[in-house]
Amino acid sequence: MFRRFNPVVSAVLRSPFHWVLSFGLMLITVTGRRTGRVYTIPVGYQREGDVITILVSEAPSKQWWRNFHDPAPVRLRVRGKDLEGMAEVIPPDSAEFRLQSERTLRRLPFMGKTFGIDYDRRRGLTDLHVAELGQNIAIVQINCRS
Repeated sequence: MFRRFNPVVSAVLRSPFHWVLSFGLMLITVTGRRTGRVYTIPVGYQREGDVITILVSEAPSKQWWRNFHDPAPVRLRVRGKDLEGMAEVIPPDSAEFRLQSERTLRRLPFMGKTFGIDYDRRRGLTDLHVAELGQNIAIVQINCRS
């Protein structure tokens, strides 16, 4: 369903009206590591300073994030500004994976259902949750150049 809306969302994020969506969505331009094909898609994100984090839901069914198993350059459109950075997948067995998952779910607890877990803010992430998240999502972290 979302793929049908991607062109509309992308157009809004490129327009002067980007502010309607850019509080939680941005455009990422990815170059396929094998094909060299360049494509741009809207994704949800969180930003802390020069670091942007993307939690990819339903990751096994998506391909774009796999281009960042090894660090690779990326272009972004964030809040109406073009940025560049280096993107990298955070391994699901790392402390950073757990930290970024917990940070997102504390801010947006309803996302637990989207990510396939029964998250309770009072209880926090359990080891079982983290294992399930490791099967269902990918985390891409981007260090932006100022």
